[in-house]
Amino acid sequence: MLLLKFFSFTIKSMKRLFLFLFLALTVVFWALPAKAVCPVCTIAVVSCVGLAQWLGIDDTISGLWIGGFTVSLIIWTLSWMKKKNINFLGREIITVIAYYLLIVAPLFCFAGVINPLNTLWGINKFLIGIVLGSIFFPLGSLYYNYLKKKNNGHAYFPFQKVVMPILPLVILSLIFYFLTK
Repeated sequence: MLLLKFFSFTIKSMKRLFLFLFLALTVVFWALPAKAVCPVCTIAVVSCVGLAQWLGIDDTISGLWIGGFTVSLIIWTLSWMKKKNINFLGREIITVIAYYLLIVAPLFCFAGVINPLNTLWGINKFLIGIVLGSIFFPLGSLYYNYLKKKNNGHAYFPFQKVVMPILPLVILSLIFYFLTK
């Protein structure tokens, strides 16, 4: 029964889903040379997801934070593998696909979070959030690294490494709050 719900999407919606996932994966691979995201950022992202669901906030906003969390886990895992000298063919792509399948697939099949009728611009709100969160979280981290390099290896203010990746998610959360209100 659950598998039927999973495969009941139209061809048009599946094409959109694959386009968004392709864009998210492209940005994730582009962000791989960046240093690992700090644990405080990851904890902040997870806390905000739990709080958003508890408060009944729109799925787009929850998806933003889950997308950021997923990218954070991917970067952490790849950094850990590099440190432990764990190398195998396709390590990066297998890690990315595995994390997205482990996080998004259960939401499709079991949790009932991803409802085909809950859409914005013809695309599921939750998936829009995941894709945008997966794109903008690493962009914030890359921008932090750029600013740090520009400032001779020093941050401009305390906890800038935490603020920079999370700031795009906060801004997008505010934007989607007003769009979906």
